Amino acid sequence: MNNFVYHNPTKLVFGKGQIAQLAKLIPAGKKIMITCGGGSVRRNGIYDQVVKALEGRDWVEFWGIEPNPSVETVREAIALGREHGSEFLLAVGGGSVIDGTKLIAAGLLYDGDPWEIVLKGQADKTVPLGTVLTMSATGSEMNNGSVISCQETKEKFPFNGDYPLFSILDPEALFSLPQKQIAYGLADTYVHVLEQYMTTPGQSRLMDRWAEGILHTVIEIAPRIRENQHDYAVMSEYMLAATLALNDMIRMGVAQDWATHMIGHELTALHGLTHGATLAIVINGTLRVLREQKRGKLLQYGERIWGITGGSDEERIERTIAANEEFFRSLGLSTHLSQEGIGEATIAEIERRFNAAGSRFGEAHNVDGAMARRILEACL
Repeated sequence: MNNFVYHNPTKLVFGKGQIAQLAKLIPAGKKIMITCGGGSVRRNGIYDQVVKALEGRDWVEFWGIEPNPSVETVREAIALGREHGSEFLLAVGGGSVIDGTKLIAAGLLYDGDPWEIVLKGQADKTVPLGTVLTMSATGSEMNNGSVISCQETKEKFPFNGDYPLFSILDPEALFSLPQKQIAYGLADTYVHVLEQYMTTPGQSRLMDRWAEGILHTVIEIAPRIRENQHDYAVMSEYMLAATLALNDMIRMGVAQDWATHMIGHELTALHGLTHGATLAIVINGTLRVLREQKRGKLLQYGERIWGITGGSDEERIERTIAANEEFFRSLGLSTHLSQEGIGEATIAEIERRFNAAGSRFGEAHNVDGAMARRILEACL
């Protein structure tokens, strides 16, 4: 294993009725700004629970953080936060709301434009924040990462802010979500694990087994969620799996990939595709194009996750990639760019962007513009 430092300060508060703990979790006397998305938390009762828990506290609310949060919206929220003198932020929503709130937290203490923070890739100082999670997918509730879009330039980049001080995870918050949104969340969770797992074998038995446990769990619960979205036990597994998939735990001391994510970000920036939708498409092209580089891990993945042991190594790898793609199809998601009307013009633009930025992603740092083109062509 490689050297590493692991520190995750986020307190998870998990289970039914835990939103009532907010008054104890947020320090007394702090001026609070609540950040939300498009209004689903009003319809499912989460907002009312938050308001009740914060009775008597000094707070304002900001609405409208969109899927794939934009710096344009963040600028508006920062203006409101400064006007109110906000000292603590509470994100009530899914990964997009939390990601946007991480940039708000940094922007409140920054003299320049918040897009400069994104381009730099790292926030220096932040206002403390907590979250009430209403959609499981990104793991943003227990990591310091965030991804922000700029509508004006059609760009989307990640940056590191700070970890939430706490995150409340009540599985009942997921009961009312549209099935398609859950499918995207499952895809996001699954590919998060693959980005940290699908590199080279023999680095860490422990990290491999932890990652494989999450993969098995997602595969097992996906059809059960479709059968009964109000099964508290199953939704608990889903909610926690999504958090553990990207809370720094399964990457300790091992190489990571993330090329699929970086290509996916460009598809979102150019076409507005949901993040999980891009991952369900691109990961299959990544595995096809980099099959020799990932040969050992593909064989392990096929055997341990899909039970593929018979035939030659080449046959096993083919069947493994096919099983991987079929899993995303079983969620009802597209697995080819052509299904989304995306073709050569987009591939050329992503290749250009990678080359212009000098990008070299992946565990071998070999996913440049030309390789990104090959991956996307394999997704057509």
